[in-house]
Amino acid sequence: MPTIGVNDPNQRLPANNDDQGSSTTPAIPEELPILPLRGVVVYPLMVLPLTVGQPRSVRLVDDVVVSDRLIGLVASKDPEIDEPAPDQVYQVGTVAIIHRLIKAPDGTMRIIVQGVERIRIEEWTVKEPYLKAKVSQAPDILPEEGDVEAEALMRNVVELFGRLVALVPHLPDELMMAASGTDDPRQLVYLVSTSIRMDLQDAQDILEMDRVTDKLRRLTNILTRELEVLELGKKIQSEAQSEMEKMQREYFLREQLKAIQRELGEGDEQQMEIEELRTKIAEAGMPEEAEKEALRELSRLEKLPPAAAEYGVIRTYLDWLTSLPWSVTTEDTLDIAHARQVLDEDHYDLEKIKERILEYLAVRKLRLERAGERGEEELHPQDLIRREREGVILCFVGPPGVGKTSLGQSIARALGRKFIRMSLGGVRDEAEIRGHRRTYIGAMPGRIIQAIRRVGSKNPVMMLDEVDKVGADWRGDPSSALLEVLDPEQNREFRDHYLDVAFDLSQVMFITTANILDTIPGPLRDRMEILQLSGYTEEEKLHIAKGYLIPRQIRENGLRVSEISFTDDAIRTIIRDYTREAGVRNLERQIGAVCRKVATRVAEGHTGQVVVDSDKVPEYLGKPIYFFEAAERCDLPGVATGLSVTAVGGDILFIEAAKMPGQKGLTITGQLGDVMKESAQAALSYVRSQADRLGFDKDFFNTSDIHIHVPAGAVPKDGPSAGVAIATALASLLTGRPVRADVGMTGEITLRGQVLPVGGIKEKVLAAHRAGLHTVIIPRRNEKDLDDLPPDVRKELNFVLVDRVDEVLEAALRDGHIGDSPKKGEG
Repeated sequence: MPTIGVNDPNQRLPANNDDQGSSTTPAIPEELPILPLRGVVVYPLMVLPLTVGQPRSVRLVDDVVVSDRLIGLVASKDPEIDEPAPDQVYQVGTVAIIHRLIKAPDGTMRIIVQGVERIRIEEWTVKEPYLKAKVSQAPDILPEEGDVEAEALMRNVVELFGRLVALVPHLPDELMMAASGTDDPRQLVYLVSTSIRMDLQDAQDILEMDRVTDKLRRLTNILTRELEVLELGKKIQSEAQSEMEKMQREYFLREQLKAIQRELGEGDEQQMEIEELRTKIAEAGMPEEAEKEALRELSRLEKLPPAAAEYGVIRTYLDWLTSLPWSVTTEDTLDIAHARQVLDEDHYDLEKIKERILEYLAVRKLRLERAGERGEEELHPQDLIRREREGVILCFVGPPGVGKTSLGQSIARALGRKFIRMSLGGVRDEAEIRGHRRTYIGAMPGRIIQAIRRVGSKNPVMMLDEVDKVGADWRGDPSSALLEVLDPEQNREFRDHYLDVAFDLSQVMFITTANILDTIPGPLRDRMEILQLSGYTEEEKLHIAKGYLIPRQIRENGLRVSEISFTDDAIRTIIRDYTREAGVRNLERQIGAVCRKVATRVAEGHTGQVVVDSDKVPEYLGKPIYFFEAAERCDLPGVATGLSVTAVGGDILFIEAAKMPGQKGLTITGQLGDVMKESAQAALSYVRSQADRLGFDKDFFNTSDIHIHVPAGAVPKDGPSAGVAIATALASLLTGRPVRADVGMTGEITLRGQVLPVGGIKEKVLAAHRAGLHTVIIPRRNEKDLDDLPPDVRKELNFVLVDRVDEVLEAALRDGHIGDSPKKGEG
């Protein structure tokens, strides 16, 4: 197999009959030696140099040169094969004359061949020592004389070839002159095809086409595609060159500007920026550590060119450092009477919260006065440490809608401080709190430092909302990062990962809010002062609606006070029949719905004041949503009313028990947790042990199954406080005595019949009051919790304090006493 080394295209010359060799073309024999070519196609009329290196190809050329010099040239289908077989070469090729042979010292040959005519291989005759085949001539079909289409195709090819020669430096102008000077379409096709760059398959396709006009069309397409590629490449090169020239020009102008500024004694733009930053650092009032770090980074910035990647990183870091309120504070309003007035204006009741804020103000006022009396130099060092602990960290825990978030704004207004709120619900990345290190692209400080910068003061009231809903995953635990923020002993030197210098958060008044405490980690809960906000009673909701909600909804719905008014009975009807919540959000929504109906009436042209009374409420809000269903639920034996606490406040729940034929089966349903299931098992065991006292067959369980169900099965439930209610429902079922419909109960039981104390008494009692119950049974050891109840609730409810389950059954079941149980206690 020959090794083909094609020289530069200017060596691909058109044929000339007067060139070396015979002036007449010898006759083409029927059988020709075939020389496969690698990666090149030889066309008729064209002269090409070839390099032959394979032994069998060298022998073929030696034999041809000593005879008629005619050789068949066909292209190999795969250029990677050194010695292709007959089925690995194309069947159409060119018969050529070897004009010159030069042997090299390394054993290879360099020959110059001229294509004569197209041939088609009909049959392979010899494979060794080289290929031979019977061939037939395949002359091209020339266009007819005066063919307009052929003339147009030739002109188009010449024009495209001229544009291509102008774009390709290694194509000589003589090629363009040769193409323009030929009138033979066949010679034009082969001249251009030999000169330009094209794929092997495209070159072979042109050779195999019989009609010259088809060859011209195909060549036109190839030239057009090649021109598009070359022109696009030239455009890209030109744009890149223009960009480089622009950058060089800008650099030159910038250097000139620097030289002019030096001559005028002025600093350049970078130096002016450096000096501006230096001034900001001096005026920021930073502590020593922060100022030292800022000056160190500023020194690095001076040595960097503005185009450096790190220049922008350092510049942004210094912007953050200089924009933080290192020494900016707002002066507290220490007028206790004014603070009390502001808090009372914004919120009804919440006396414990208001007292705690007033205590904070009073202590701060006294400390400042005492410090002024004694003078700074007389203070003991420990006093100085205590003075630094000026911040306070409160945690408001309560159901939604009781005013936790809005209370923070009122506190800020009462103190005369700036207020900023930050929601932590769903935060899962520790970097949200402490920031990202500057090594990361796009790094920035955490949300604490961002909030401080945004508020522009180092002693704001900062509310961290929904702290009980902070998550944790592979990115870290944000609640652990909050440990430093919310620790008065540590937050004097809070270090954000981005700043990496200490920032004093001790003067910030942190207020966190949560619906439940269970999901807050113990160490974090330990750092906060917990203040419980329980749900509102009906009377409290009435006052809140009259004093806050109704005026706000009248204002927001474009009404005047003279156009609508609510009677107390109407407000109570909305509270009882259309809302059942611990807070007042739904109450405000329902009041807003009434106001919108009235606003529509006023907009239609009706005049006069609309008085909304209890009879008109269904007209505006539709049928009642909630009902007092305790009486209906407890009408049959086996149903008791329990009390529970959820994230949205207290609630009542019904315990249902049923008996059916079976054998010692206990089924517990209602999506109950493990603790509640164990309470149910303990209640059943206790009731079975008291069969004689309660008056039912002690062997009933051998022939019966018991099913305990707690409705609202889609809501998960857990906890031990439903023990007395489950035991009461079982006792009611087995004795056939219904439970009093107006009784609610809570308490944990033991197998010996003791009733143990539980939590959430205030929320549970308020839920019982909302549900219309009149008697509440609670453990005697929870008597102290009754002091937290509003006076009107204590007055309206009857509380039964119990130590044993017998007392519960005596108070809850109808139809008299049970055995000789101890006397009940009332509170």
